[in-house]
Amino acid sequence: MDPRTSAQDVHRCDLCETAIVHSYCDFCHVNLCKPCVVDHISDGYDKHKIVPFQERRSTLIYPNCGKHPQKNCELQCRECGTFVCSSCMASDQHKGHSFVEVTDVYKIKKDIIEKDTKEYENLISPKYEKIVLDLENQLLNLDGEYEKLTTTMSKQGEQWHREIDIVINKMKTEISEIKVKHRDILQKHLDEIKQIQSLIKDTLLAIKEIKNSTELAPTIEYSSKIKEFSKLPSKVKVTLPTFIPKPIDREKLYSLFGQITPLSTASEENIMSPNQPSTSVRELLDEPELVATIQTGYKNLRCVTYKNDDKIWTSGWTNEIKCFNAYGSLQQKIVTKSGGLPYDIAVDVGRDLLYSVRTVGTVQKVKNGQTEEMIRLQGWEPGNLCVTSTGDLLTTMFSVDQTQSKVVRYSGSTEKQTIQFDDEGKPLYSGNSKIKYITENRNHDICVADCGAGAVVVVNQDGKLRWRYTGHPSATKNRPFEPLGITTDSQSRVLTADCNNHCIHILDQNGQFLRYIDNCNLEYPWGLCVDNNDNLFVCEYKKGYVKKIKYMK
Repeated sequence: MDPRTSAQDVHRCDLCETAIVHSYCDFCHVNLCKPCVVDHISDGYDKHKIVPFQERRSTLIYPNCGKHPQKNCELQCRECGTFVCSSCMASDQHKGHSFVEVTDVYKIKKDIIEKDTKEYENLISPKYEKIVLDLENQLLNLDGEYEKLTTTMSKQGEQWHREIDIVINKMKTEISEIKVKHRDILQKHLDEIKQIQSLIKDTLLAIKEIKNSTELAPTIEYSSKIKEFSKLPSKVKVTLPTFIPKPIDREKLYSLFGQITPLSTASEENIMSPNQPSTSVRELLDEPELVATIQTGYKNLRCVTYKNDDKIWTSGWTNEIKCFNAYGSLQQKIVTKSGGLPYDIAVDVGRDLLYSVRTVGTVQKVKNGQTEEMIRLQGWEPGNLCVTSTGDLLTTMFSVDQTQSKVVRYSGSTEKQTIQFDDEGKPLYSGNSKIKYITENRNHDICVADCGAGAVVVVNQDGKLRWRYTGHPSATKNRPFEPLGITTDSQSRVLTADCNNHCIHILDQNGQFLRYIDNCNLEYPWGLCVDNNDNLFVCEYKKGYVKKIKYMK
């Protein structure tokens, strides 16, 4: 029997293809028997790493240094973010910089990859499979449901004389047209879901490849897309038309024969509940931990917004907007085009910077170093900004006479929605021009910290009031509750800055108080944001510090 075609569970040497494997080259990824080990390393190449077969893929492969080809990069520069070797450390380019071992960064990213893999497999992929199955079942039963309608219509038609046939045929045609629309709506939604599902599968395959790899660079450069895919698409609910028979009246045949209700399409929020068991549920720490402190140089620091894996934008009462990395090193500085003070800042889905200048009534966008005007208002002044999960821009606004305020949603430069009054016609927000920071929750609620009203005001995506939060009784927090910065996390919790009481309030998605963050030596907390790992960034208004706080397990 040919040993190469039998006992397929036994690993064979990749060189001779006959002998049982004994060793493994962890650099070349080659199976080797004992005799072939000598042949494999005989080329004089000093990178070979021979290990026992059972210990294969255990050797970490360091990136080669681009400037010193004979050396490996075992460190990463905190300021530049680049891989460096021992020679690079001594160069003028990295003079005064600090360094971190790439193995430490590698381990952190491996943990993130492990977590993301479980979340894809246990939560996200099953959810999409269920959505696809539901849509496929609707499409499968569609003909039967519409057949029932046409059958009911035909029975009614049998009771009528031949002159009604034209009316019947006309109505059947109308039903057929509605069915085509119904099918198109479901098919379009199914195609969109399957496209996203395909992207998830591709992403999962990619991160599994990284997970099984020992190469440092792909692992460290990995960027999680969990937050993007966790936002499930809206569930399309299409209501079948109904046929309502009426008594025969020859003078009003068409109107009395029956009525076909129009095709009704509605979207139901399809949310991954944080209460269901999954790898995504994260509990609060008993004591939040201060991770880092970044000195921004502002005397009055007001705003912070998350840009990407290790960068934040900041602004204060100057015309400069600064970008810092996770180690506190200044990466970029922008001066507002008009010279006016930026009232608020945000980052859009393309990672471009947005900022509002209230005094000139504009919202500007900085793309590839060029500033372009997105929105210019008349009679109103733009306030605080929020980019939604769908890419829309939400901004609070104040009337020039400072008697009214509202929230407006934009798609690009086009106004899509205005939120100003409740169901009784009463203003949702205080009319004064005090700061109104804004954010969007994971369930698409719009959350406004209305400083002038002393309340957090939350409406759903249609602008209907959900709840108000006016503070939590406390013996130690005795100053009036005037919320400033506001942000939300992956668990749909709402966090808002209580500047006068030097703390952060944490609320659940229904407005119930959970706890304070009042340690970490917080002083006059102002603007807030969270990153993709639910780390909280807090502006300290008077000191000009941004504090990075870990508050979740």
